[in-house]
Amino acid sequence: MRYTIISLTALAVASAATPAMAQDQTDPAPAITVSGSVGVVSDYKFRGISQTDGNFAVQGGITVSHESGFYIGTWGSSIDDYVTVHGTAHQELDLIAGYKKSFDGVTVDVGAVYYVYPGTRLSGDTSASDFIEPYLSVAYSVGPVTGKVTGNYAPKQKALAIDQGLTGAFKKEDNFYLAGDLSVAIPNTPIGLTGHLGHTWGPSWLSGPTDEYTDWSIGATATWKSLTFGVSYVDTDTFFYTPSGKDVAKGGVIGSVSVAF
Repeated sequence: MRYTIISLTALAVASAATPAMAQDQTDPAPAITVSGSVGVVSDYKFRGISQTDGNFAVQGGITVSHESGFYIGTWGSSIDDYVTVHGTAHQELDLIAGYKKSFDGVTVDVGAVYYVYPGTRLSGDTSASDFIEPYLSVAYSVGPVTGKVTGNYAPKQKALAIDQGLTGAFKKEDNFYLAGDLSVAIPNTPIGLTGHLGHTWGPSWLSGPTDEYTDWSIGATATWKSLTFGVSYVDTDTFFYTPSGKDVAKGGVIGSVSVAF
C-alpha cells in the first residue's frame, strides 16, 4: 500500500465543487509516496556474515519518495552485541537518503547510508561504531529479468578501524564493497528467483579477520497479497567466530517472511 501526503481541506473542497468530475477523471499520480515493510528472518546476514549469531531477527523500514526521484528512509534490525566493540548495541538503525531515476529500462540510484548502533559505553570507552557509506547502483531490466551492479564506499573513519578506535593503536580505515545482483520474475506466477555475488575490500571492521572476502547467495521469493516469503542460501569464503564459538560466516539457509505497506 502507498500513502499520499495531501491537504484534507483541499480534498474536501474539490469533492464538493466537482463531484461528477472526481468520478470521471483519473486521479493524478501523487507527488509523495510512503512505503515500507516489517518482517522476520531466521538469520540477519550482512554481506554474508551473521549479525545475530545465527538467530532470528526482527526488521522493518519505511521510505518517503518524491516524484522528482529524491527519497529518505530508515531501516532497522535487531542484532547481537558482538557487532560493536563496546558490546552494548542490540539494534542497527540505518538512515538513508538518495536519488533514483529510471529511463529506457535503466535505473540509477545514488545516495548514502548512515549506520547507527545505539548503545551505552563504559566510562573511558572512546570507541566509535556509527559510520557513513555512500553508494551508487545501476540496474537494467529486460522483461522479467533485472541485473544490478552496486558499489558502496565507506571513507576512512574511526568506526572502521580494526578495533573501532577502542585502544587507539589502529588507524582509521575505509572499505569498498562491489556487488552484482540478478533477479527473475517468473511470468504468470508469484515466484521470483535471485542471485547475488559481492566482494569486500578492507582491511577494516567490516572485513572481519581478513583483508577482503567474497560473499554470494541464491534464493527464491513468493508473494501472496502483501506478504512475501523468502528462502535463500548464503555463503562466504571467509570465517568469523563469535564469542559463542560459532563461525557466522559459514554458509546456511535463511528463511524470511515480511509484509509490505
